[in-house]
Amino acid sequence: MRGWRNAVQETAASKPLFLTIYATVILGTVVSSFYVFSAIYSPTASPTRSISSSWLLAPPLSQNGVSLSSNISQPSQHRSNKLRPIWEAPSRTSKMPRLKSFRLTKELVAQRAKDNVIIVTFGNFAFMDFILTWVKHLTDLGVSNLLVGAMDTKLLKALYWKGIPVFDMGSHISTDDVGWGSPIFHKMGRQKVLLINAILPFGFELLMCDTDMVWLKNPLPYLARYPDADILTSSDQVVPTVVDDRLADWKQVGAAYNIGIFHWRPTPPAKKLAKEWIDMLLADDKIWDQNGFNELVRRQTGPAFDDESGIFYSYDGNLKLGILPESLFCSGHTYFVQALHQQFRLQPYALHTTFQYAGTEGKRHRLREAMVFFDPPEYYDAPGGFLSFRPSISKSLLLDGEHNLESHFSLINYQMRQIRSALAIASVLNRTLYEFCHELLVPSSNKSNQGKTIYNLEIHLSKEPMRCVVQVMPPLWCRLDRLWFPHPGALLGSLTRQPFLCPLDHVFEHKSAAESMFRTFLRTQPVILFLSDLGGVNVMLRDLPAEEFGPAINIREYSFLNNPFLPQRVRESWLDVQLCQEGTEDCHASSNTSRPGLLRFPKRSSEETTREEKFRKRVKRYVGIWCCVENHIPGHIYYDMYWDEKPGWKPIPPKTPEDDHPPF
Repeated sequence: MRGWRNAVQETAASKPLFLTIYATVILGTVVSSFYVFSAIYSPTASPTRSISSSWLLAPPLSQNGVSLSSNISQPSQHRSNKLRPIWEAPSRTSKMPRLKSFRLTKELVAQRAKDNVIIVTFGNFAFMDFILTWVKHLTDLGVSNLLVGAMDTKLLKALYWKGIPVFDMGSHISTDDVGWGSPIFHKMGRQKVLLINAILPFGFELLMCDTDMVWLKNPLPYLARYPDADILTSSDQVVPTVVDDRLADWKQVGAAYNIGIFHWRPTPPAKKLAKEWIDMLLADDKIWDQNGFNELVRRQTGPAFDDESGIFYSYDGNLKLGILPESLFCSGHTYFVQALHQQFRLQPYALHTTFQYAGTEGKRHRLREAMVFFDPPEYYDAPGGFLSFRPSISKSLLLDGEHNLESHFSLINYQMRQIRSALAIASVLNRTLYEFCHELLVPSSNKSNQGKTIYNLEIHLSKEPMRCVVQVMPPLWCRLDRLWFPHPGALLGSLTRQPFLCPLDHVFEHKSAAESMFRTFLRTQPVILFLSDLGGVNVMLRDLPAEEFGPAINIREYSFLNNPFLPQRVRESWLDVQLCQEGTEDCHASSNTSRPGLLRFPKRSSEETTREEKFRKRVKRYVGIWCCVENHIPGHIYYDMYWDEKPGWKPIPPKTPEDDHPPF
């Protein structure tokens, strides 16, 4: 306990200011020109630039134990001579077919189906990049029996010209991100149930998926192991019920069945359920589609269909249901927080970005952290270059004492203060900040490094003119889990390891997703949490007016420099930078370097008041909340980017409604 308290006192001893950093940056830019290798002067072309103009025709990845072995530019399996392979775009000189030719018909499904199975997702134009990622994972796995439903004509046209099998859902949904829990979001949910009711009468098995999930392994052989099941569904179960690849133990699954991944067979019980489900939703527009599904299938639970399969009777006593294992068809919790597949030495089939707290941007960022999201080449080659940073964390902050609120916030605040310093440097550099490779250092004493606080940074520079700054957060270590209801720090029965590498949105989050989840939760639960205007990942990734908040600081994920799509010349074009405590030996702004390619910046620095105030106003909005304290209303605690400027700051929930606001 004493160890982490001492560490907090030490980290509060200084503040990141601006002036010396700003002066040194000018010098550093000059010095860096002697050590930076730019693509402009490279005699060889970048591998990335050899990629086709369609940026998704990129080499398949092999990462996280997931083998993506098939190149999507190769022809996919198809069932008709007239069927164009996926990713083979129509000729640009051709004319797009009339809209009515994209209607969902039995013939269209039959063209794409294989072994009588069709895999379907749907969305609007706001989820175009998610859909392309979804399709690419499947085609890399050699799976081509897929269709994408377009909820607006803008998406339909875009997918058609990329060679993606698409059909028109005729729903005329907005092309914008509708937001979790919004009325349009619920309308989209009803479209899913309408789609199930449309396809099942065609006589095909249907694997229905949300767009915010990715396939990491071909699921079709697994689903074929259970031919007696009418429906196989994923769930929100976080306490493991099996440790191998069997279906989940239905008697132990108490969490909701999640309809983001489920497989339907065209049997009479399944069709009956689908019909009653859509009738329920159309009769009451306040019912969330997933809640309606759970209400219906849980009317009856059991008995078991047999002694071996894990299938059981549900709904009306005739529907045979199986629950997909939580460690193989992963939620955002079992994959990112518990990493059950790693603990059980299993290769997961799917990853669904649930249990996250930053809306659509948070989902996208999590997939990028896992290096399973596909971005265009320019994402990996920003004109302004990249700044990477490795903070050091003492053993005492990570491991000493109990895992409780004080030790958790001490660890987060220590990292937050270093992040704040790096953000200040990135803001002044007007470069892309990428914080990566969270290096754990265990000093022999608190006075290691001769009293100097060292940050190891690499600046990957471009010789092009400086551009708008991009901010990327580092991996974060947490001692407590985060949820949207009271809990003791880690869910009882889960395999959450403490401390654990937590997703960015556990600390940096956005209000819209959180508020929507809380509103849904509070429909059936006592009021436990009040939220006001939060900041977070969405705030970091969207534009804030520069006149009020200073220059933008965009972000990259902590795994960015490990991504195989990163051009080699970007990896090799770097300048090493160290931050040291002002006043210590050899710690001053100077053109002299201790070794070629190394610069040292005084860590305590400042800039003109106006710029610093704008910076402070910006970064205060980057942090969110921890949730939730047991037996307290409200139960959330606000993170504070400038916690160290408030003597006696403690991690406690708001005491009064007047206190319940972010520390802006």
